Amino acid sequence: MKTHSRSRAIRTPGGLSLRLDPRALVVVVLLLAAACAAGVALIGTGEARIPAADVLRTLAGDGTAYQDFIVNELRLPRVLVGLLVGASLGLGGALFQSVSRNPLGSPDVLGLSQGSTAGALVVIVLMSGSASQVTVGALAGGLATGLAIYALAWKRGVHGYRLVLVGIGVNAIMTAVNGYLLTKADLVDATRAVVWMTGSLNGRGWEQVWPLLGLCAVLVPLVLANARGLRMMEMGDDISNALGVRVQRVRLVLMVCAVLLVAAATAAAGPVSFVALTAPQLARRLTRSPGPNLVPSLCMGATLLVAADWASQRAFGADQLPVGVVTGVLGGAYLLWLLVTERRAGRI
Repeated sequence: MKTHSRSRAIRTPGGLSLRLDPRALVVVVLLLAAACAAGVALIGTGEARIPAADVLRTLAGDGTAYQDFIVNELRLPRVLVGLLVGASLGLGGALFQSVSRNPLGSPDVLGLSQGSTAGALVVIVLMSGSASQVTVGALAGGLATGLAIYALAWKRGVHGYRLVLVGIGVNAIMTAVNGYLLTKADLVDATRAVVWMTGSLNGRGWEQVWPLLGLCAVLVPLVLANARGLRMMEMGDDISNALGVRVQRVRLVLMVCAVLLVAAATAAAGPVSFVALTAPQLARRLTRSPGPNLVPSLCMGATLLVAADWASQRAFGADQLPVGVVTGVLGGAYLLWLLVTERRAGRI
């Protein structure tokens, strides 16, 4: 069977050769436009509704003092957190699925989200910590869980099948730990913990935007710099080594980046379910490209999360339904559809 590549080679003045897929580029542009449109609509949604034209005028610095306060101080940070969290989860999910070579290899399945939740619960239940301390605890829990999964899956290297199996086991353990921590909490801390565990953008401000933006500014270029190696690794470790890719080094760097992205996203908004699972799959179906689709997955994650938050506010009112509930319902339905599709295709 013959295959035809739609990508085109572009050589930069510095001699660097890049490959450009026109369809993927169109998908990225459309997803960015959709994310911006959903963000503007979300800023205008709430108890004080603001038309999209006034939102754009206010963002350009030409709004009234009242509109400036509502848009720039209250709602813009929430939207930016949503975009950054969705982008981080989408990119992190694409990395996990590419490294494990498994469409189910997402942070939700591998236990990273539960590990971050455990870190946050330790701070809430055992220390009655502040919001900033909960963020640090969630980040530390995610990093520790990611390190444990990588170490347990290591056997002369890390391979996708072992990574998924170890991750499923760790996920079950961390779920049990989280349940135990909730039973040890008093009523106030238990309520606070359950609210955080739902995954929500409510009350998010600039103090969540800047750390997440700084982390993405460092990690996204690092991931893209290793994208060629990741694409080669999809052909197998032996072929990748023959082509000069340092497989274990590239895999370790990308795994660390994925863990940091997912842990930081969870620390900023709580464990928002299924975005990391669905975003890469939807991006791949739109681009029709067999590669890791890192940039399309990033854009798809940002679009999904902001659109889900907008839909929840439009359907149930401002702050009535956390975005994690919406993504959980839609993502769970998508997971069932994916399993049925894979079964009919004979792959599981």
